[in-house]
Amino acid sequence: MTADIDPVLHAPARLQIAAMLARVDDAEFAIIKDVVEVSDSVLSKHLSALSEAAYITVRKAKRDGRQRTWVSLTPKGRKAFAAHMKALHELVAAAQHAVAAE
Repeated sequence: MTADIDPVLHAPARLQIAAMLARVDDAEFAIIKDVVEVSDSVLSKHLSALSEAAYITVRKAKRDGRQRTWVSLTPKGRKAFAAHMKALHELVAAAQHAVAAE
């Protein structure tokens, strides 16, 4: 394999978050929470890990009289996600090749 699995993105919830954010400009915290099916505190921890790696930006804004949180992938995050997906594809291809050779 030539590509490396990214330990920041390897956690299933973080991978789901990155996959979701790769398709949109940004997403609201509540929507991400519903899609990933985790609690507020668990999502916050995953977002903190992604933010510390500079893979996402988090912005807060008032909307409909409430404070809301919006999350988006940074260019670094998009690049890391693409590289991680490449590594996963290579891993699957190698496994399929090994199984087919048996």
